[in-house]
Amino acid sequence: MKKLTKLLAATALTAAAALPAAAETWDMPMAYSASNFHSATGAEFAECVTTGTGGEVEIKTHPSGSLFKGADIKRAVQTGQAPIGERLLSGHQNENALFGFDSIPFLATSFDDSDKLWKAAKPALEKLLAEQNLTLLYAVPWPPQGLYFKNEVNSVAEMKGIKFRSYNNATSRLAELTGMLPVTIEAAEISQAFATGVADSMVSSGSTGYDRKVWESLNYFYEVDAWLPRNYVFVNTEIWNGTSEASQNVIQGCAKLAEYAGNWRAKEYTGFTLQGLRDGGMTVGPASEQMTAELKDIGVTMTSEWLEAAGDEGKAIVDAFQAAQ
Repeated sequence: MKKLTKLLAATALTAAAALPAAAETWDMPMAYSASNFHSATGAEFAECVTTGTGGEVEIKTHPSGSLFKGADIKRAVQTGQAPIGERLLSGHQNENALFGFDSIPFLATSFDDSDKLWKAAKPALEKLLAEQNLTLLYAVPWPPQGLYFKNEVNSVAEMKGIKFRSYNNATSRLAELTGMLPVTIEAAEISQAFATGVADSMVSSGSTGYDRKVWESLNYFYEVDAWLPRNYVFVNTEIWNGTSEASQNVIQGCAKLAEYAGNWRAKEYTGFTLQGLRDGGMTVGPASEQMTAELKDIGVTMTSEWLEAAGDEGKAIVDAFQAAQ
């Protein structure tokens, strides 16, 4: 990783020498806290671009939904209110089912499978984004998603009536199929929501729980490895096309490094954050055999529903992923 950093820095400085002095500031809204590994990766990407372009493009990150709330970031970039942004990819599944390819329960449950699924889906996603005046720069997975609860749960029947934090179509549907009550809560609002009883459970990675110190309100984390959703960084296409070729090259180089670094962080952060939950007093471990089997049955239902909604393009993604296995 150090070699890549040095190589990119050398390339960036060479490119910077040929750039004009005029500077442009790109404000980059982000939904997660500054301490989250996605935000940290984004901040390093921003610094890389700012340095590498010799200041022609200066990127300033705005974590924790401080500039635009998570649900508003994509629209803000599409309309040019912000030049660039980061958002949870599946947060747009209500627009088009293809955005939820990474949240199909129990399809890709490891980092290797997540990478294969991303490669299968990327061409269709880039085409879809291009139709929306957006250009993809990079994407980074979250660690595998597990279930958080305030009280011990060993079966789907015991989930009925529990208030459940949802963040996309897949999580809302999971709540419905388990009898839980979905409540839409942005990442920046998680701690307060659990502390005030607005929600008592969620499906998320160990990273989110660790960052938000959910052990102050919740007691159990079940490692069900449901899926590995992705955050992605995208830029307004009109603004991108108006950027010099030299700066575009630097930005793309920084994006490749950010994707590499983000993937590495996600893997390293998985074990660290689960231990952090334990240190905070939470019980962390696999779900019961009964609950695992029941959740996988629900996963079959959700997969079928997604394939129907995504049509031929969705089927092509799943077929390509399975062919890569």
